[in-house]
Amino acid sequence: MLYETAQDWRSAPHRRVALFGMSGLGKTHIANMLRHEANWFHYSVDFRIGTRYMGEYIADNVKSEAMKIPFLAKLLRSDSIYIASNITFNNLEPLSAYLGKPGSVEKGGIPFETYIKRQRQHRAAEIAATLDAAYFIERSEMIYGYKHFINDTSGSLCEVVDPSDPNDPVMTQMSASTLPVWIRGTAEHLDILAARFEKAPKPMYYSEEFLRKVWDDYLAETGVAPEDVDPDAFIRHGFRSLMNWRLPRYEAMAKNWGVTIEAAEVAELRDTRDFNQLIETAIARNG
Repeated sequence: MLYETAQDWRSAPHRRVALFGMSGLGKTHIANMLRHEANWFHYSVDFRIGTRYMGEYIADNVKSEAMKIPFLAKLLRSDSIYIASNITFNNLEPLSAYLGKPGSVEKGGIPFETYIKRQRQHRAAEIAATLDAAYFIERSEMIYGYKHFINDTSGSLCEVVDPSDPNDPVMTQMSASTLPVWIRGTAEHLDILAARFEKAPKPMYYSEEFLRKVWDDYLAETGVAPEDVDPDAFIRHGFRSLMNWRLPRYEAMAKNWGVTIEAAEVAELRDTRDFNQLIETAIARNG
């Protein structure tokens, strides 16, 4: 690990971490706190995905919808209007809208193979954006003078790495430049996330192997034709399975490459001093 002992972390002139785990357990909350209070550079993988790697896909999808409206089509053809997404660290809706949900087009879904294509685009983008963090560590210090760096990874990081492979390229680079930190939730936390998702299901990234299995199982269980699937019903169906699929992968990432902190501990953080102490404790527990 980058910091083998608590003393290594305590005395480090540059503190660099990569937070990973289920969305909704505090990654971005910590990153925002460190950025505002202690002048840490906040690198958001999801933001990088949506701007650098999938920005054109997102904008072209919106343009395709706009071209269905004669008034807007005329303005687009003459370059009289400009369409672009407005992604921010706290608003990734344009990326989610592009990924979409598989199922009935009449109910707001997209054909399953179109969904697979966009999932593959996201996978490539996530790997590239995660690897870009190493460059941004150098860039943030060289240009802006930041001493400390936090990588706010995507919740689907565990889908694009092999945590049991000691030569996994993404995890190898990440652990060489930052300390990977898993925010682990309890069963209660997962129930809360599932309830939240039930009320407002949103597009997700799945590994293709897992996605195809869940899709086939859903069609077999419901007897619904692919083109008639209710998009929200399908992703609600798959969310709990997705969490159960990801948990052992997160655990292996932490065991083989980093340290673990608890979501309950994150909820009690008051300031940067608390965060630094929590990482010290996590490193000591790992040792």
